[in-house]
Amino acid sequence: MRWQCGTRFRGLRPAVAPWTALLALGLPGWVLAVSATAAAVVPEQHASVAGQHPLDWLLTDRGPFHRAQEYADFMERYRQDLQDLELKYLLQKQDSRIEVHSIFISNDMRLGSWFDPSWRKRMLLTLKSNKYKPGLVHVMLALSLQICLTKNSTLEPVMAIYVNPFGGSHSESWFMPVNEGSFPEWERTNVDAAAQCQNWTITLGNRWKTFFETVHVYLRSRIKSLDDSSNETIYYEPLEMTDPSKNLGYMKINTLQVFGYSLPFDPDAIRDLILQLDYPYTQGSQDSALLQLIELRDRVNQLSPPGKVRLDLFSCLLRHRLKLASNEVGRIQSSLRAFNSKLPNPVEYETGKLCS
Repeated sequence: MRWQCGTRFRGLRPAVAPWTALLALGLPGWVLAVSATAAAVVPEQHASVAGQHPLDWLLTDRGPFHRAQEYADFMERYRQDLQDLELKYLLQKQDSRIEVHSIFISNDMRLGSWFDPSWRKRMLLTLKSNKYKPGLVHVMLALSLQICLTKNSTLEPVMAIYVNPFGGSHSESWFMPVNEGSFPEWERTNVDAAAQCQNWTITLGNRWKTFFETVHVYLRSRIKSLDDSSNETIYYEPLEMTDPSKNLGYMKINTLQVFGYSLPFDPDAIRDLILQLDYPYTQGSQDSALLQLIELRDRVNQLSPPGKVRLDLFSCLLRHRLKLASNEVGRIQSSLRAFNSKLPNPVEYETGKLCS
């Protein structure tokens, strides 16, 4: 079974020499130091030709750095940063090609309508893939909201995000650790100064991209104020205000969007592989099916959210997109572990349970 990305991003590319782009992105100090000392001893065959910088060869497969692990790690980060830069450019343009169209549901508020934000509001975006998109699974690269406040409002939106990868109940969602550790934080962009509107965007990029079926957003507000004694910004919960007559202002959410792409998904092909675990077609087809399922399991779990232990997203896929019973999912996982242990140089990792 093949998983192919339905969307390829093409955007910004540095219009300067590769070594210049690398330096601009923060080339490690040990590379810069060696580059400076090597400038005077560049071999003649690597001299500047056709407008190339004489040190370009240092960063090629003929240079002295390409075998160093530090350089390989840096190049990997560089490639990720460049792709994320393209994504941010597309997000700024609100490019419809990377928007995953989904259904907005909320009993607490409506898009484009003002509401009192004193109490928590719940909203969600869902795809209902089993009903409308059975041949696709979806990957989230970014989440964006456009939030407006009334003039002179001292409210500060606070959001908690939960992501459900393949369906099921809300308890089978994981909490997005915004601004914790190396996880990205919300980026705000002013849209309409008169209406005090801002785009709130969190960009997962290639490092934190993940599967999603439903995104739950819990919105509450806190009051931003200035402490006269310490001249520092402090926050109050709305119910903690000593003056209940003080106008807190109103809030409005114009848009709530998920950006990413969809992958072709063939549940019948996976069911066929599972069937061969008990009823192999030919001699050796059972081993082939097991190898394909192990590869699929590892590819799916690779997009697990951040945490000390990977979440078992593969079981969620079997449970909710293939509609398998819990005992059947457990039996398949046991067969994969047993077969994997017999392989040369087996790679096994611990996973945490997400779906029942």
